[in-house]
Amino acid sequence: MENYKLVLPEHLNHFGYLFGGNLLRWVDEIAWIAATLDFPGCRFATIGMDRVEFRRSVREGAILKFNVEKLRIGNTSVQYQVQVFNEALGADNARQIFSTTVTFVNVDDRGGKKSIGQEEKLKGE
Repeated sequence: MENYKLVLPEHLNHFGYLFGGNLLRWVDEIAWIAATLDFPGCRFATIGMDRVEFRRSVREGAILKFNVEKLRIGNTSVQYQVQVFNEALGADNARQIFSTTVTFVNVDDRGGKKSIGQEEKLKGE
């Protein structure tokens, strides 16, 4: 799945750069949307991101592209790889600014783990 976000003044810190927390929120939200579309009827909660390392700064007006790819499906959880690119207007190549693996668990009404209903392994397993 592919998605985009425009970096606006309210997303910036006092130095004029994108707050890392805003980027993490967008990564979580966009990956959650992908999981929800892939598994209708499941109620996913984020249980982790494998790595948080901001590789490049982002300024106001940047258009960020989010690529989300399903990596692994377990009994109660699913993992997605999220890569974020800064799409410079008029440039042929986007620069990767961030990537992580987001893990979600399917939960029942009480917050306990619940089977997704299909176990399958992806990405080299």
